[in-house]
Amino acid sequence: MSALPANELFDVAIVGAGPVGLAAAIACKRAGLSYVVLEKGCVVNAIFEYPTYMSFFTTAPELEIGNHPMVTGHDKPDRRDALMYYRLVTQREALNVEQYTAVTAVHAAPAGFTLEVERRDGTPDVVEARRVVVATGYYDNPLHLGIPGEDSENVSHYYTEAHPFMGLNVTVIGAGNSAADAALDLWRGGANVTMVVRAPELKSTIKYWVRPDLENRIKEGSIAAHFNARVVEIHPEQVAVQREDGTTFDLPTHFTFALTGYRPDLSFLSGLGLAQQADDCLVLDEHYQSSVPGLFVAGSAGFAGRTNTVFIENGRHHAVLAVEEIVRQLSGHAELQVG
Repeated sequence: MSALPANELFDVAIVGAGPVGLAAAIACKRAGLSYVVLEKGCVVNAIFEYPTYMSFFTTAPELEIGNHPMVTGHDKPDRRDALMYYRLVTQREALNVEQYTAVTAVHAAPAGFTLEVERRDGTPDVVEARRVVVATGYYDNPLHLGIPGEDSENVSHYYTEAHPFMGLNVTVIGAGNSAADAALDLWRGGANVTMVVRAPELKSTIKYWVRPDLENRIKEGSIAAHFNARVVEIHPEQVAVQREDGTTFDLPTHFTFALTGYRPDLSFLSGLGLAQQADDCLVLDEHYQSSVPGLFVAGSAGFAGRTNTVFIENGRHHAVLAVEEIVRQLSGHAELQVG
């Protein structure tokens, strides 16, 4: 985790130090490639931003990278387990990770690519690499509602924990897993919870063990819910809600969680002209190479229209396949084990 060396041409620059980016780094290291991981936040920053007491849907082996076992005392690992695991893997592998270094643009260059970066103190820098693996995910780019008051201090697109909201009126916008988990946790933490849902019902993709719990809380009146409705304006003490028929009413609210989803932000690649499919997913080959030769997109970052199909469980394999192809391209050997 040392400073970037001046004028070094890396074999691979990896953008993003989430589980997928770290899996790519391990694959590069074991294949003998020079590499650097550029991360605008901390290691596994998205997991750090998860709700404080969140548990994963899956078991520990499905989250492992680099054949490092994840040891946990739970049936399903929680946020703390994951933070400790990925932190220890990064340290034990001595991965070359530059935290708090944001990539602002990527350009094609004679030797491969030039990456413009900005350090934590705002200092600009440049990284040169023969190949690039983008593994930025999507959780750091919430879908905004675009309504008045959304940028106020009593609104958040991320949920942490219920404790600060005991006795307060809290509105939860959304109908997916994030909204369901937050609504239930807030209610159990003593908040007065109201959900506002644009659709006529909760999303079918809510975890099977969570959905009945939430439906029962709504049915008994413990959690209020307005379906076929949307928040159109947010004020310090209330939100304006519009019904399907166009009429509006004010909902007393001290704090609002707008948990309406997230989407990959690949604006730093805009100058490369990446080809997209009709659903906004990138055109990627079987090795997750984009339409720009030498630029790979692993994990959910390339699947804007299908983010619900790519997780740590399968995204970590994208990284290994991408690095296998990079090894082949740079060495001329078609099959090398890098996982």
